[in-house]
Amino acid sequence: MTVQKITKKFLRLSRFHKQALIALTDSALLIIALWSAFSLRLGVFYLPTSVSINLLFAAIPIIAIPIFIRFGLYRAIIRYIGFKALWAVVQAVSMYAMIWGLLIVFTREIGVPRSVILINWIVAILLIGGTRMIARWWLAGVLTDTGARNNSSRTRVVIYGAGSAGVQLATALSYSSEYRPVAFIDDKSELHNTHVNSLKVYPFNYLQRLIEESNVEEVLLALPTASRARRNRIIEQLEPFPVHVRTLPGMAEIAGGQVKIDDIKEVEIEDLLGRDPVAPYKNLLDENIRAKVVMVTGAGGSIGSELCRQILLQKPERLILFEQNEYALYSIESELSTNCSLCAEHYKTYGVHHIVPILGSVLDQSRLEDVCKTFKVQTIYHAAAYKHVPLVEKNPFEAIKNNIYGTYHAAQAAVNSAVDTFLLISTDKAVRPTNIMGASKRFAELVLQGLANENTATRFSMVRFGNVLGSSGSVVPLFRSQIQKGGPVTVTHPEIIRYFMTIPEAAQLVIQAGAMGTGGDVFVLDMGEPVKISDLARKMVHLSGLTIKDDENPEGDISIIYTGLRPGEKLYEELLIGDNATGTRHPRILTAQEEALGWSEVKSYLDKFEAAFMNSDCEMIRNLLLEVISGYKPETNIEDLLWKEKQLQQNLKSVVQLKDFKDKAV
Repeated sequence: MTVQKITKKFLRLSRFHKQALIALTDSALLIIALWSAFSLRLGVFYLPTSVSINLLFAAIPIIAIPIFIRFGLYRAIIRYIGFKALWAVVQAVSMYAMIWGLLIVFTREIGVPRSVILINWIVAILLIGGTRMIARWWLAGVLTDTGARNNSSRTRVVIYGAGSAGVQLATALSYSSEYRPVAFIDDKSELHNTHVNSLKVYPFNYLQRLIEESNVEEVLLALPTASRARRNRIIEQLEPFPVHVRTLPGMAEIAGGQVKIDDIKEVEIEDLLGRDPVAPYKNLLDENIRAKVVMVTGAGGSIGSELCRQILLQKPERLILFEQNEYALYSIESELSTNCSLCAEHYKTYGVHHIVPILGSVLDQSRLEDVCKTFKVQTIYHAAAYKHVPLVEKNPFEAIKNNIYGTYHAAQAAVNSAVDTFLLISTDKAVRPTNIMGASKRFAELVLQGLANENTATRFSMVRFGNVLGSSGSVVPLFRSQIQKGGPVTVTHPEIIRYFMTIPEAAQLVIQAGAMGTGGDVFVLDMGEPVKISDLARKMVHLSGLTIKDDENPEGDISIIYTGLRPGEKLYEELLIGDNATGTRHPRILTAQEEALGWSEVKSYLDKFEAAFMNSDCEMIRNLLLEVISGYKPETNIEDLLWKEKQLQQNLKSVVQLKDFKDKAV
């Protein structure tokens, strides 16, 4: 039977049998250690000559094994043994050697030199610890080499970053049957041509050679403390190479634990933006939240849910989650309650729950007022809205109802309930809109600006920003899904550009902007540099280790198809109607001075919209939007869309009438 077969047979043993076998081996090694100590001390091949000496040898397992069990030497898995386990070996052997030495001293055994005690301790540590390291090398190294490492499906990877995170990642990968680390890449010249964790460290310009000679397929970025700008530079350098680039999360995400293979993830799109978020101002985050009752409408949505997460960090007295979608409300309430360490403490202190989920629609003003008055709400973040441009374009009645009247009813409820602050989450699509969604959000802004001119006790303000990464309907997860399926990647237009911001950053800036509002303010967020969507698609393909399939490269992997602008979609978005933006206390938040309507004029338009709804007058709704929204230029055949919705409503009325007729007949 070969050594390899013996090893595999050992690995198939039960846990108990493995522990028993290791304990027997330790007993034998300790006896050998003591015999070696006598032989080294006396300088001869030692043979015990008395019954008492033989009893001292026989006492070794009786003394040592319980100590080894107590120190957990048989709980550690040999293949994964590390420094802590070796330190436990040193402690356990030292305890055993000390007790055995005391036994010699107290029994005054003649013929046992006192230096044997010290030599026995040293040799025992070397044998017990050394055999474990040899077994670790054999089981985790040789066995893996002869088994999984010879598997052609094992992906060869280069780790970018030879720091502590890179070393931990290399160690984790050494036990993996999926990946085989072949080298490190690091920017520090002093590390070049050295070996870290048995892997050689190379400069970046050696990467192409590693790809060709070692068949490297992936590069793993182990740079959790690097700034986003530096990560972006590295990713740009890696983009031309035919490798799949993946990364470890930031240090904040892996703090408190070892780096694991599960931590490896796809390169996040925010790493491609090359912009580090500005640290939030604590006093602005606290002003409208700390020790106050806060309500978020649309709490289950992408922005609303992140607002809730950020709000909880500022320790409000209570957080009201207002949402009409039952599952979305359940999901965010469960998440927040599970992760909020303050909830139990708050309940113990105040005798009420810290997080209150409320099912309801923002169109129900009486429901909103009841909630605000019952819980004495002080701050409202109004995130409830329909936002998907193509869908909203095909459902204009519902968009206007939810986005305009939902805002109006929520704002009136805030005024009637003496809410201190009301902040509307708006959009860059409200500026010179070309779609129903943008036009409806701009009129929602006009509603708040009109109310602000009425000198109400409630401070109204609104904040505009562009696309947020990871929100529902975002282009990034769509591209990633299309790439995983083998393409094609669909882009609406080769020249379309968008501003991007992460959801947490957007939520923090929204909260800070709301704290600076004095009444009727329109805040806009500095979104950084715009991103060309076609370039973004190409980067994502390249960083997946694939190539673009086009006329220049017909043998490529993924093709990019341009599908044309969707209904109401712009080539580029704007954040300002005019050019009169001014700075604020925060470098990433600006305030826009824009024309507003008086409340009487706003109320007149609201009444007209309501009359159009009552009469199902689609043409009137279209004309009202064109009349009241500055710069509104619909780029699609909105007449057809409104006509189709009118036909749908008429069909629904016919169905209801038919049902009533049947009920009466019965």
